[in-house]
Amino acid sequence: MTAQQPYAVRFSAPAAKVLDALPEHAEDTVWDVLDAAAADPWGFPQFNADDLEGEDVRHATVGQLSLTFWVNRSLHHLSVLTITWLG
Repeated sequence: MTAQQPYAVRFSAPAAKVLDALPEHAEDTVWDVLDAAAADPWGFPQFNADDLEGEDVRHATVGQLSLTFWVNRSLHHLSVLTITWLG
C-alpha cells in the first residue's frame, strides 16, 4: 500500500493577510495545524454539520486560533478560507 501525499496548502487573500500579521508563535501554530490537516483533512470537524453539501469545509481550533479550510479533492489541496486569532 502506498502512502498518500499530503494535500498542498493554499491561502485566500484575506487569510494570507491575517497570517502575515500574526505573532510568530501564532504563525507557528497555524503551520502545525495545517501540517496535520494536509496529512488528514477528514480528521477535523465539518464547519457546519447541518450543511449536507458542505462536507469539504472543515474547521480547526487550537486555543485562541481558528482556521476554516476547504478540501479540494480533485486538485488535492486545501484552501485556507479564514484565520481567526483571539490574541
